[in-house]
Amino acid sequence: MSKPGTMPERRGCDLDTPEEIAEMVRRFYADIAQDDVLGPMFNEVAKVDWSVHIPKLAAFWTRALLGIPGYEGNPFRAHLDVHEQRDFTRAHFERWLDLFYETLDLGWEGPVVEQAKSMGSRVALVHSKQLTGEPVAHVPVSIG
Repeated sequence: MSKPGTMPERRGCDLDTPEEIAEMVRRFYADIAQDDVLGPMFNEVAKVDWSVHIPKLAAFWTRALLGIPGYEGNPFRAHLDVHEQRDFTRAHFERWLDLFYETLDLGWEGPVVEQAKSMGSRVALVHSKQLTGEPVAHVPVSIG
């Protein structure tokens, strides 16, 4: 995450290494943690321990995008547990998707980035449909 009023470093490369994916995850969830819409769900409801959550998410995306083993878990179950405490709304998934695309567009470019966008859209669609009954079909406009 960048300081207010500054743009994060544009890496100008693809998400084709575990290190680049980990950096993307760090930036993305740093923004989420401070977001007015998503921050409360992560910080107050789920009470996320970011020191544990970030490596787990990096492992998820590394497996999903590069096929490298390392992630074990059930992402839907984790979201269902939070949803049982406070309902997710369509706005949560739309905001997640907007921030995801923004993070990618501001930092990276290449075919794996496009794969990440496609996968992020599917994750938002499936989770929003299963948890809210309203599938998020919003496709953010790339700013890059």
